[in-house]
Amino acid sequence: MSEIHVKKSTPFSADIKVPGDKSISHRSIILASLSNGPCEISGFLPSADCWCTVEAFRELGVPIEVLEEGPYGPTRLLVTGKRGRFDAPGNPINCGNSGTTMRLLSGVLTSQPFEVVLTGDESLSRRPMDRVATPLRQMGAMMRGEGKTLTAPIHIIGTREVKPIEYDMPVASAQVKSAILLAGLAAKGKTTIIEPAPSRDHTERLLQYFLVKTIRDKNRLSIWGGQTPESRDLKVPGDISSAAFWIVAAASMPGARLFVRDVGLNPTRTGILSVLLRMGARIQEVVDFSDGEPIGSVEIHGTKLKGVEIGGAEIPNVIDEIPILAVAGALAEGKTTIRDAKELRVKESDRISAVAESLRRMGCSVEEYIDGMEVQGGASLSGATIDSLGDHRIAMAFAIAGLFATGTTTIRDVECIGTSYPGFAQELKQVQR
Repeated sequence: MSEIHVKKSTPFSADIKVPGDKSISHRSIILASLSNGPCEISGFLPSADCWCTVEAFRELGVPIEVLEEGPYGPTRLLVTGKRGRFDAPGNPINCGNSGTTMRLLSGVLTSQPFEVVLTGDESLSRRPMDRVATPLRQMGAMMRGEGKTLTAPIHIIGTREVKPIEYDMPVASAQVKSAILLAGLAAKGKTTIIEPAPSRDHTERLLQYFLVKTIRDKNRLSIWGGQTPESRDLKVPGDISSAAFWIVAAASMPGARLFVRDVGLNPTRTGILSVLLRMGARIQEVVDFSDGEPIGSVEIHGTKLKGVEIGGAEIPNVIDEIPILAVAGALAEGKTTIRDAKELRVKESDRISAVAESLRRMGCSVEEYIDGMEVQGGASLSGATIDSLGDHRIAMAFAIAGLFATGTTTIRDVECIGTSYPGFAQELKQVQR
């Protein structure tokens, strides 16, 4: 079991570029595979999760060639699309720890007239898939799995006669929305999704970038079947969710300075910046250009933050950042309250319990709710041993907390960080100097 050891940091000054956006890397492989020809993808995130999506489409017969290797794996790929007509794989497709791979691939497989088995690791096999199965079954897919909430292994038999539906989503979810859109691409007519609240819109943006027509009218999103994505080259911007760890570290440390360049600034992903600004952070963002996705820079100067309330409609756009926002709350003055985030109970770990327990170990007072927590800020943090529970965001959030704690903080079981941010440990060493 590997470990990271973190000691208290002095105010730092850094200029960084984070790896490619995880959500866009997944989706770029999917849309390129559905397209009508070759697509070169640069800035790809070579994480374990994203590589599961690459291997999944290779199993479906899509030619994917590595054009360039970075220090942590392939960053430039050539994907030759198959116009949505894939080959039946000879073996189950292993989605590893990636819920994005499993859910979005389910949408693609709805239009494939053969059976596929999707498996995952122990953590993914505990995560419920019934929310995505409900609309896809209405569209014609046969899906069965384990348990009442449908867990892996998932058996899917698709159809060439995909039915268009109008689906009123009970909970805002970018992954469920994306699965329906990908299935709707092959439906016989118009598929409409009604969202209860805005969620990240990378799939819609990429569909439009690949010249697929979608229409949004307030909270209604529609796609017409029978369209084939047009092959195009694509640059993946840096991941704001990866940058979030360093942004919180700098924003919470008076005297620190951080400049993040070439990072994605999609408005459905920058909720982390909005929350930190409410907390009193000194942040400036600049969009340099936009070609499907806005890309630019963020500059942060550290100061003392204050606690805030986080909840309601903003939760879908900060759901991945809540562990590090809870750490920001612990470092701020006053209390930070997080509500309406029950979905965190069924991520790679129960993130509500994991964050609350880890903060308590470091000397912070936390009250846990079924859908969130109340964090009492202002206490001096002490180094502790933190178990990541195999969850990359817990591991990274508490490595950042360790930069503010007296003594040494040990994060256990950190191999999981490779699922989203290869190179995190090396960046951490730079900050600790």
